[in-house]
Amino acid sequence: MQGFFTFLQQNPYLLLFFVVGLAVWIGRANIKGYGLGMVAGAIVVGAALSVTASLYGVKLELNNFAKSLFYYLFMYGVGLRVGPSFINSLKGDGLKFTVLALVSSVLGLALVVLGAKLLSLPPGAAGGMLAGSQTMSAAIGSAEQAVTSGVVKLPEGMKPEDAAGMIALSYGITYIWGTVGIILICKYLPRWWGVDAKAAARQYEAEFGVRDLEGGGLTGFRQFGLRAYRLENQAQVGMSIAKFRLSNPEYRIVNVSRGGEQLGADPDLVLKKGDIVALGGATTHLTEKMGLIGPEVADAKTLGIPLDQAEILVTNKAVVGRTFESFRGEAMAGQLQVTKVERGGVPIPAGLKTELQWMDIVSVVGLKSAVNELAEMWGRVARTNTATDLLTLAAGMILGLLIGMISFPAFGASIGLGNAGGLLLSGVIVSSVVSRLRFFGNTPNAARNVLEDLGLVVFVAIVGVNAGAGLLAQLTGALALKIFIVGFIACTIPPFIVWAIGYHVFKINPAVLMGGVAGARSHSGPCREAAVEIQSSVPWIGFPVGYAVSGILLTVFGYFAMLLAQ
Repeated sequence: MQGFFTFLQQNPYLLLFFVVGLAVWIGRANIKGYGLGMVAGAIVVGAALSVTASLYGVKLELNNFAKSLFYYLFMYGVGLRVGPSFINSLKGDGLKFTVLALVSSVLGLALVVLGAKLLSLPPGAAGGMLAGSQTMSAAIGSAEQAVTSGVVKLPEGMKPEDAAGMIALSYGITYIWGTVGIILICKYLPRWWGVDAKAAARQYEAEFGVRDLEGGGLTGFRQFGLRAYRLENQAQVGMSIAKFRLSNPEYRIVNVSRGGEQLGADPDLVLKKGDIVALGGATTHLTEKMGLIGPEVADAKTLGIPLDQAEILVTNKAVVGRTFESFRGEAMAGQLQVTKVERGGVPIPAGLKTELQWMDIVSVVGLKSAVNELAEMWGRVARTNTATDLLTLAAGMILGLLIGMISFPAFGASIGLGNAGGLLLSGVIVSSVVSRLRFFGNTPNAARNVLEDLGLVVFVAIVGVNAGAGLLAQLTGALALKIFIVGFIACTIPPFIVWAIGYHVFKINPAVLMGGVAGARSHSGPCREAAVEIQSSVPWIGFPVGYAVSGILLTVFGYFAMLLAQ
């Protein structure tokens, strides 16, 4: 075994991706849906490998420059993702969920700092406990930054590597309950409160016309339909397309074929007996008036109308706040269907009374002319593009690093956002600017996911490897128990406070509030379990805003946990 560890020591790139690969593999394993995940897996694998190597007299260590680089890429990617939702959180109903996220994050920070002080835990424990109990792995980076920047004064004889090891150790001890605890709490909170969340979800679905996302796999149902009929009903003969539209507003004639010639769908075109009419509309409407035109026919040429699909980015302020239902009278209604709505990068269930918000991404499919007309009305088409604007990426990184240089005196030291916080803010700024302009800044979701996923897992893997060698010297049973107790309290109390405020003060629908509690902890797992528990997608409606706000706050709070706990 010593030879194996020596080989890894001499080949750091192999060591890094060996840890990353093992972490991803272990992260995929789960018991009844519960597992470590690849990020927690990375710190466990890295630390375990490093500790085992130290027993054979081999010290495993990876480059700190690489650790910082990947963490900075991750932070910039987070800024790009949460930017739109963070801006939306500052207005309308988003303020309620912003308050919930703020309360949850501040309570988590306060409980961790208080616990670290009362139990006299060593430097590093507060940052790791915050990251683990709130399941915000990114806080590890900001906690480490507090050490490396010199803001946290270490006791005599303690090295920065020892503090980093304590951060990693505390994170590992508190992470398990941080994950499982919030899932169980969020799932059963309504029941403990004597509230029927399932009934509340059905009420919300009926009131706002939302549909289920959880069962949204591949099915035979299509909301939008396009069918061809031979005109034999004398009541429609001699009627113009415009007049037909007035009499039957739920349908759209999108093409007319006469004698093999395709005539299109000019509003002034007069229908004649024997015409083949391509009729579009909701599937339910197409089956309500059988015989309105005549028998259905399978005419490939008449139905051979170009269809299109696109993601429309809502940027027109004139339509923000309007419901989907309010667009029923527009000419393109009935010629396309909404297939998905994303808010802050999170799919949400949408219905007729769902209000559009700035930076929503609405996926539609239908007639090409209707898609283009809707895109012009709502904002712009965000068509899939696999190219990444690396110039904007570089400019965004430079901007973030410059912001990170800004500091001011406080707490007896020079305080600032630092590189990580600056890059997070830069990502928010860039994503907000890019959303308004079409000619630059494209960063596809897949590219952004690489920045986030690879950046974080590599960073945490390096933290684990570098911290592992000193863990044995620091870990005792009494210390581990103290850390676990503080993490347990910091994980458990905030969700109850958040629920009480949301339910009793803000009067939020309980089903929506379940997602709000999950979002306030910036963790999608509880929201997913809540949706399964009440058999509804309604919890996802309360999730995006809190998810964005708490993601930023908890990441930055790792720094302040270290600062306040010293």
